Amino acid sequence: MTRLVVIMGVSGSGKTTLGQALAARLGLPFIEGDTLHPESNIAKMAAGQPLDDADRQPFLENVAQALLDHRQSGVVVSCSALKRRYRDLLRARAGDILFVLPVVGRAVLEARVTQRSGHFMPAALLDSQLAALEPLQADERGVTVDGTAAADAQLSQVLAARDARTA
Repeated sequence: MTRLVVIMGVSGSGKTTLGQALAARLGLPFIEGDTLHPESNIAKMAAGQPLDDADRQPFLENVAQALLDHRQSGVVVSCSALKRRYRDLLRARAGDILFVLPVVGRAVLEARVTQRSGHFMPAALLDSQLAALEPLQADERGVTVDGTAAADAQLSQVLAARDARTA
């Protein structure tokens, strides 16, 4: 049974909320992926500049290392993992990972991001994230959930998908 879970998606999709709930339910630690960004990435995003693949590489390496550090005990990590190749990199480094994608419409995303205080990610970058997002593909181990559903409903979907894939 996989003990590595990545809650993926664009800013405002509910990665942190779902990730914390899932980690608590599974008795695993939760790592907020935003803490794994290099300072240069945070500064760039705070200035309203989207990250490119070169910017994302050290972040993805940090996420992969966090997953590896918890490979035996398990962990839930939030990470945008917007593109298939980013998820492939994480799988190549850390092994079996369940990816969870909460899907939320743009208007709700914008409202959530705008209402957040003290976060470096401005709503102006949502369009670049949405353009980069490559949904989970059929051959990827993962589950897509309605990111506007109640947290318990999302959690139930994730646990059902996790259990179905380990039976």
